[in-house]
Amino acid sequence: MNQLALTACIAQAEPLRYTPAGLPALNLRLEHESSVQDAGQTRQIKMAIKAVALGALAERLVRQDIGSSWKFTGFLASPRNGKSVVFHIQEFQPF
Repeated sequence: MNQLALTACIAQAEPLRYTPAGLPALNLRLEHESSVQDAGQTRQIKMAIKAVALGALAERLVRQDIGSSWKFTGFLASPRNGKSVVFHIQEFQPF
């Protein structure tokens, strides 16, 4: 199963673009900070991840403020060049 739920803030958003099929697409960088228990120790987590939203979701997401925090759900996939992982956002809601 490939599912991801992540609370994160919108750190960067590129201008809304359109795919060759005419779908709206939005490339983002999300940032996350939290603390978790790992092997009995508290660990501080800071991470950034590339993300993309398509269709009506991209049109909704582009209207949100940089720095605003949300709960994002979706899945992970590699782009065509296979050099990194991209979070494909399928839904977002206030956090």
